[in-house]
Amino acid sequence: MSQKQSIIITGSDLAQEAVDLLQDYQLIYAGRQPGEEDMIALCQQHNPHAIIVRYGKISARIMDAAPALRVIAKHGSGIDVIDQAAAAQRNIRVLAAPGANAAAVAEHTWALILACAKAVITLDSRLREGHWDKAHHKSVELEGRTLGLIGLGAIGSRVARAGAAFGMQVIAYDPWAKQLPEGCELVELTTLLNRADVVSLHCPLTEQNRGMINRAALAQLKPGAMLINTARGGLIEEAALADALQDGTLRCAALDSFAQEPLTAPHRWQQLDNVILSPHIGGVSDTSYIKMGCAAASNVLSVLQASPSEAQAANPQ
Repeated sequence: MSQKQSIIITGSDLAQEAVDLLQDYQLIYAGRQPGEEDMIALCQQHNPHAIIVRYGKISARIMDAAPALRVIAKHGSGIDVIDQAAAAQRNIRVLAAPGANAAAVAEHTWALILACAKAVITLDSRLREGHWDKAHHKSVELEGRTLGLIGLGAIGSRVARAGAAFGMQVIAYDPWAKQLPEGCELVELTTLLNRADVVSLHCPLTEQNRGMINRAALAQLKPGAMLINTARGGLIEEAALADALQDGTLRCAALDSFAQEPLTAPHRWQQLDNVILSPHIGGVSDTSYIKMGCAAASNVLSVLQASPSEAQAANPQ
């Protein structure tokens, strides 16, 4: 009997439905926070044919430790954690699962928008301390205000439709948008920053847009605007955002991703009471966990089970 080909998962678990799809392969779990050296050691030990990426980054050194590696599949949509140029040089396919977590991220985005607008966390904390703020607190009413979306893919489009349902004016910046949700207006980035009361990020991280929300961009925002990021931390210059929150330029920010993850204490966000934080969990729900796992597993199988002619067509080099 031939030995099963191995697949490394950069995590401690995978949805059972995805495990069932991969039943003909040996699955090796790298743990919740595998570092580069951990991954190199595992690759040298098991020489995987595929890697499913839940956490951490996949570098050229990791690829070189796995000569049999043919495909790297992201458990989700953000492939910026994979060295795509190095993979292309080694004829390794890099595949994402776009849309698998769109509903989860869009819902989390709205949870953060509403938490900011309605001061949910602050009011809860104040009430627990014995304060009854009904006489003087005023929340932000979203109806009639402007929602500005940077990125209008599967997630941004869902957020846009919900914004319209709340009675907001919805504008978006996305040079690559293929279609617009009803009632959404495409604008230039500067226009969006100038007009939006709520700015929400929904674009992938690239070298071209890294740090796009910098001091200059933040200076263009309306006084009292809110910034939501459920995309990638690298889109924001965090020091500039912290200054804008501290000096009152922004009313509030809510962040689900960060330039360096996981966050380690102490960090500046702990000193600011007008920022809401969550641990890059927006895309993980009971349903999306299954969708992302199955999509990643299917992507792996599409490569490992491809015929030689299909493999050549996918990698014409």
